[in-house]
Amino acid sequence: MVDTAGVIVQANDAALRLLPGAVPGAALVDSAPAWLSRAHTATTPLPDVALPETVLPVRGSIGAATFEARPVRDGDVIAWWLADTTDLDRATQALHLERERTSFLDKASSELLSSLNLDRCLEVTARLAARHLADAALVILPPYRRRHPIAYCGPDGVVVREELAVDPEAVPGLAEALQGYPPLPSRWIDPAAAPGWLARDGLDEIGSMVVTALPGHGVPAGALVLLRGSGQASFSDGEEVFARLFAARAGAAMSAARLYAEQAGITETLMRELLPPRARSLHGVEVAARYRPSEHTARVGGDFYDLHPPAEPGQESLVVLGDVAGKGLEAAVLTGKIRHTLQALLPMAGDHQRVLELLNGVLIKGGDRSRFVTLVLASIQRAGNRVLLRVTSAGHAPPLVVRGDGRVDVASTKGTLIGMLERVTSVTDTVVLEPGETCLLYTDGITEAMGGPLGDEMFGDERLQEELRQCGGMPPEAITERVEMLSSQWVGGGDHDDMAVIAITAPRGAHLSAVGGQGRGRFTA
Repeated sequence: MVDTAGVIVQANDAALRLLPGAVPGAALVDSAPAWLSRAHTATTPLPDVALPETVLPVRGSIGAATFEARPVRDGDVIAWWLADTTDLDRATQALHLERERTSFLDKASSELLSSLNLDRCLEVTARLAARHLADAALVILPPYRRRHPIAYCGPDGVVVREELAVDPEAVPGLAEALQGYPPLPSRWIDPAAAPGWLARDGLDEIGSMVVTALPGHGVPAGALVLLRGSGQASFSDGEEVFARLFAARAGAAMSAARLYAEQAGITETLMRELLPPRARSLHGVEVAARYRPSEHTARVGGDFYDLHPPAEPGQESLVVLGDVAGKGLEAAVLTGKIRHTLQALLPMAGDHQRVLELLNGVLIKGGDRSRFVTLVLASIQRAGNRVLLRVTSAGHAPPLVVRGDGRVDVASTKGTLIGMLERVTSVTDTVVLEPGETCLLYTDGITEAMGGPLGDEMFGDERLQEELRQCGGMPPEAITERVEMLSSQWVGGGDHDDMAVIAITAPRGAHLSAVGGQGRGRFTA
């Protein structure tokens, strides 16, 4: 208790143990810390002025402890109540630090998982670690062709990518971290033993170092090395634990990115085999094709086509158009199986019925009769400027023939679908194409496209034939593009099945060179 003149009036036993000089009669300025004396002077009111009801406490240190002092007016004396807040301050500071770290880990996870690109994850990990955990950081991946991909980020925040042939055994704990073993404590690592490729420009001398694993999904994703300069405090136990928490998130993101890259590579390789071939001329017969899968993100689906040129001159070419039940990846897998089977049956392509029977047997043996396919086979042979077609439908819509005068004929072919019945039957029709005439093969994704003004009407066979009557004499590329455009406009932004269409056109006479050597020229009548 201190009077308005700053003289101690009374002190209890706890105060005397804390401030031995604070005996009654002593000046506060001589026996208490300066921060308490200044607070008393600032708090002491004039004689006729009452002490405010609410006075903010003051804080200061006495020895190694921290105290909060709160004044209470009692007549002409002010009683200072001192409370030891050391533990509370430490707990508050620890809570604040933990909140900052949690916030950082949350933001780091969002940034790391925002992309499934391994290179980006590598650079983000190095940059975040150097900015928030150390002065510099290195992310080291397992070796590839005897070289380790490394990302280094120094105090300047610039990430440098390298591939170095380094010996992990030269860095204490690095070889173990790359294998996923628990890290060595930082105090066990001698920074002076770090090889030169760890210390870079901007970090004159390494004062402390942390090496920890980047755990992945079953396989270590790499290792994280944190560096601090000699002028900085060494890594504490709490900081090392926090570094491992960050490494766990970074490793998971990098492992997911690597797994995605591997799966994308495998998918791309397999998808390349499933993609429909490019349309091309088959021994002077013009062929054009268009394909649109049902799913916007897919590149293949249940509709497919194949173009097989003759094995020898004078033999028939073969065009196959099919529609597998279903859509998406499962349909694409069955599509690949059917295409490979038909490829193996090419030597007997002259007998459509036999090819269909053998393909049906392969699918029936698969056991799942809900997975069937409809097909159209078209064997093509050129006879001068005319083209002879043998077309066979197996549960598929018959081809349409666009004549030169605009008439549209329907091929007289029919048959049972493939993959459901033990026995299949088919009827083959022979179609003769005069110069400029086209035979159109299409899947039901064209005619069954739902849309129109109210969105509930099918495009239909009649509408397709009506549109084709305006396409007499058009080249096959223009016909296929028009058919796909019309059906796509019909569905608008709605869902639709896979769409595939092929146009086979008889050559339109002799090809004349363009005037001046420019352009594709034209055909004679």
